[in-house]
Amino acid sequence: MRANLLDLDPDGLRAWFAARGEKPFRARQVLAWIHKRGAPDFDAMTDLARALRARLAAEATIAAPQVIADAVAPDGTRKWLLRVDGANAIETVFIPDAGRGTLCVSSQAGCTLDCAFCATGKQGFARNLTTAEIVGQLWLAERLLGERRAPTRARGGRHVSNVVFMGMGEPLLNLDRVIPAIRLMLDDDGYGLSRRRVTVSTAGVIPGIDRLREECPVALAVSLHAPDDALRDRLVPLNRKYPIRELLAACERYLARAPRDFVTFEYVMLDSVNDSDAHARALVAIAARVRCKFNLIPFNPFARSGFRRSPPERIRRFAEVLAAAGLTVTVRRTRGDGIDAACGQLAGRVADRTRRTFALAEARA
Repeated sequence: MRANLLDLDPDGLRAWFAARGEKPFRARQVLAWIHKRGAPDFDAMTDLARALRARLAAEATIAAPQVIADAVAPDGTRKWLLRVDGANAIETVFIPDAGRGTLCVSSQAGCTLDCAFCATGKQGFARNLTTAEIVGQLWLAERLLGERRAPTRARGGRHVSNVVFMGMGEPLLNLDRVIPAIRLMLDDDGYGLSRRRVTVSTAGVIPGIDRLREECPVALAVSLHAPDDALRDRLVPLNRKYPIRELLAACERYLARAPRDFVTFEYVMLDSVNDSDAHARALVAIAARVRCKFNLIPFNPFARSGFRRSPPERIRRFAEVLAAAGLTVTVRRTRGDGIDAACGQLAGRVADRTRRTFALAEARA
């Protein structure tokens, strides 16, 4: 079987070439051709000898997920539905803004965690994505944005200046594939992103937070959504395994190596559930324990969710309570909701082949 070179981070690619008697600089050449220049095949790699290109074509491939659907919202947000195998598809979203372009990538087909307010969690879980399927979302986005002549958003002719692991799945339950993908995103011969411009979001998988800190620390966002364990147990079931006190301690450990001096706490605003002044004051107490900023997210509804979005005035008042305490707080502008690309709305086609109870127990082991 031919090796998919999108699956290999810089060290893996060097090892692959070394096993074939090739010098290390060949790995750097091919890495740059694939990721910096977006080469779709080996014929395009014109500074490689013809014999080497022929050997690469015989032994390797460059295979990203397949585009099934491509939708663009009026605000410019673009969502791709990508096939990853015969039964499953994932979703990737590009969010253009002044001076930047953010790509929201998926790390799993489906999700095991079943957060109460998230459409992805309601569809079940199929499997972890491979490194090729994760970094392939960025590889594809750069190529497809270029085909439409989208305005360049980043330095070096790139369209994607920021990557956030906030798509389908819990990235810290797939670190064996996520970390190599991040290394490709950071590598100068890859996508050349800084650690500050790659953000991993987690519902609070503490062993994963600690491992990411040791192996590849980038910006960290934590899906908090409640200021106390009783409410968070209901909204984020993983909290029953990793309660808030332990989560905050893990965040403090992470900051010792993080590229930013704060953790972002994401907080979805649910009408009459977690949006009172008392809830905001409880978050102020949490902020006294770990350096953080808050990103308030208006809830994006989906069928049979059972929740409503907090009214704008309630969100404004909630933010005022936090700001009055000297905290940094932002309210996320809803983007792409017309094509179900907004936060919490991603729900690609997933064949749920894993019993949720088994998958969640495995995640907690």
